Amino acid sequence: MNADLDLQLKTLPSDPGVYRYYDKNSNLLYVGKAKNLKNRVLSYFNKNQAGYRTRIMVAKIFRLETTVVNSEYDALLLENNLIKEHQPFYNVMLKDDKTYPWICIKNEDFPRIFLTRTKIKDGSEYFGPYAKVRPAKVLLDTIKHLYKIRTCNLNLSPKKIEEGKYKVCLEYHIKNCEGPCEMLEMKERYDKKIEAIRGIIKGDFRTAKEYLTNQMMTFAENLEFENAQMVKERIDLLENYQHKHTVVNPSINDVDVFGMTSDETAAYINYFKIQNGNIIQSFTTEIKKILEETDEDILEEAMIEIRQKFDSDSKEILIPFHLSLEIPNVKLIVPKVGDKKRIVELSEKNAKEYRIEKLKAVQIVDPERHTNRIMAEMQKLLRMPTEPRHIEGFDNSNIQGTNPVSACVVFKDGKPSKADYRIFHPKTVVGPDDYKTMEEVIYRRYKRLLDEAEPLPQLILIDGGKGQLSSSVKSLKLLGLYGKITIIGIAKRLEEIYFPEDPIPLYLDKKSETLKILQRVRDESHRFGVKHHRTRRKNSTIKSELEEIPGIGEKAIELLLSKLKSVKRVRESSRETLEEILGKSRGGLVWEYFNL
Repeated sequence: MNADLDLQLKTLPSDPGVYRYYDKNSNLLYVGKAKNLKNRVLSYFNKNQAGYRTRIMVAKIFRLETTVVNSEYDALLLENNLIKEHQPFYNVMLKDDKTYPWICIKNEDFPRIFLTRTKIKDGSEYFGPYAKVRPAKVLLDTIKHLYKIRTCNLNLSPKKIEEGKYKVCLEYHIKNCEGPCEMLEMKERYDKKIEAIRGIIKGDFRTAKEYLTNQMMTFAENLEFENAQMVKERIDLLENYQHKHTVVNPSINDVDVFGMTSDETAAYINYFKIQNGNIIQSFTTEIKKILEETDEDILEEAMIEIRQKFDSDSKEILIPFHLSLEIPNVKLIVPKVGDKKRIVELSEKNAKEYRIEKLKAVQIVDPERHTNRIMAEMQKLLRMPTEPRHIEGFDNSNIQGTNPVSACVVFKDGKPSKADYRIFHPKTVVGPDDYKTMEEVIYRRYKRLLDEAEPLPQLILIDGGKGQLSSSVKSLKLLGLYGKITIIGIAKRLEEIYFPEDPIPLYLDKKSETLKILQRVRDESHRFGVKHHRTRRKNSTIKSELEEIPGIGEKAIELLLSKLKSVKRVRESSRETLEEILGKSRGGLVWEYFNL
């Protein structure tokens, strides 16, 4: 650390503000905000608090700059603007360069309504943006079925209409337009339709329903029943659209909702805009983690950025967990029960589904990144000092102590390495004793790896609970490996994860990829052990039948089975074949045993 930077750290203010880190070439490394600049900045230079990636960045810091502001919220806004302007290497950002569609009500006589990706400051009204174009098109199609709105780009000023400059076009004749260009539709009536449409776009269907209901009643009073029926069908269409898009109590109005899920490498944020119980905007994004950002930090950054992106000025924001941030004139609410709780849960569900889709795509397109993410997640969840790139799993198989075998399976980068699988036949254990068997096998396995200077695993998984785990730990201690290799047990009943010297098991999320890999290691060790146990039991049965033949020893039996493969084929073989394999004397004994 240079002297100037050291002096800056000692003179930091304790006010809210923004800090900026630069390297020796004056490249901006990172922009951050803080409620207390002194405490926040000094935490980066505390080796006990800073994570590995943060320490890498701190090593590059040559100087820092700070800006004091009035509140943490002001700091967040300034930080957001600086990040967008300079795009520092170590900052998380919503890297989204898409232009999203808007629904435009044009500022003109007899306004047109259309989709656009360009906002023009001409007094027109813009609703959106819409994260996906399909919902916006569905909404426009619904509006066109409900109301006859002009689509031409004529200048329908009162003067030109009065002068008779225009004639009705095909849209009028096919009944998609009511002919305002020839004053066949008056402006007052047209504006009422626009007002109702404006309400539908905002999620308020009351004006539209009232307009259509009055129109239907007028037709009915004038005995124009066909027209009344057409309007009735439009009301049904509107109610159907409203039913599909109303997700919560209609009294929940003008509310922003944020849901979030995250893993070791990224966070996934979903945003809903709620009007009158309807989701009128939905947006989900992925934010890559660069340093050891917390969920709270990421949500604060994303919340400000997304609200700016969608021009939201809602005075109420529903979030999944508490934030220290205070936004002037805005309530941040973590709902506990009711409709608001359900809408936050729906937002979180959307974030989780988006994450699953992304991970499936990454697994196909970039399997290395997929593996790195899972390894990092396993390291964190299993409290390991390093990533478990090399895992070994053990399981015992026997029937009442007969023909016991112990299986050792090896996984590298989360995938089976079958060439490294091993089978052990216990040598010192008599009878069905899983604990002693596991103790012997663990000792033999890692004694050999140490003697041959082979690489050791980062994680050992024992199929069983506390007893098998304790026995395995004894062997690691004898070898001086305890504490150098992470060892855990997995119990089948509730999938509890046991750690040595910790009586309380760890319960992982049933959908966790870490648990899925542990289950796969456990299941593979069981499968491999059972397979070899059955083979040994079968061979034992076969040998016991041949051992009953007088004058035939173990070597002769093995020779027969290596050539003929089964007792059945031995029984059916001719005297000449048996004598050719074992010689005239012993071959004759075998033939006579089965045939005389």
